[in-house]
Amino acid sequence: MRTLVLASQKGGVGKTTIAGHLAVMAESAGAGPVALIDTDPQGSLSSWWNERKAETPVFASVDIVQLADHLQQLKKAGIKLAIIDTPPAVTETIRQVLAVADLVLIPTRPSPHDLRAVGSTVALVEAVGKRMVFVINGAAQRAKITGEAAIALSQHGTVAPVTLYQRTDFAASMIDGRTAQEIDPTSRSAGEIVELWKYVATQLHKK
Repeated sequence: MRTLVLASQKGGVGKTTIAGHLAVMAESAGAGPVALIDTDPQGSLSSWWNERKAETPVFASVDIVQLADHLQQLKKAGIKLAIIDTPPAVTETIRQVLAVADLVLIPTRPSPHDLRAVGSTVALVEAVGKRMVFVINGAAQRAKITGEAAIALSQHGTVAPVTLYQRTDFAASMIDGRTAQEIDPTSRSAGEIVELWKYVATQLHKK
């Protein structure tokens, strides 16, 4: 079983939306069963899942103190991928979650404020010696700052070669427990998620 953690010390970067979209994409790509885990007290991911009519991915309630044990139980139950959403704050919870990650995905919006906030997340991931990948989310079409953001982030680590652009279908789909690719498989948003999952899948299986 592989464990993917979505982390960022900056709120509003799209962690929950990306977690849900990648989980559904992984299931449809045959990489499941997938279990979603929500460690954010706001519970946005669990709220989305509760609205969902499809039976996959499954949702796993865990005790953070026993997270490693619970992941082992999920593995024994046949889960192939656990995707964990985290709160936007430096807490002991974050450190415990990062400790079990095979890969940490750090969503970042292409703005100066967001880029300045990246350092604290990077420091946390590096402190536990885990691999990380940045993904630029919420980018504006043909905006110069998107390319500048990719260059700035590359100084800290690997940047996913797929950019997620600002589109209403990403947010709208999360209202009723679906994803952009389920609403319209031919949309540009769906295409971006397909490509992002392909990339993340290869990174998850690197040693």
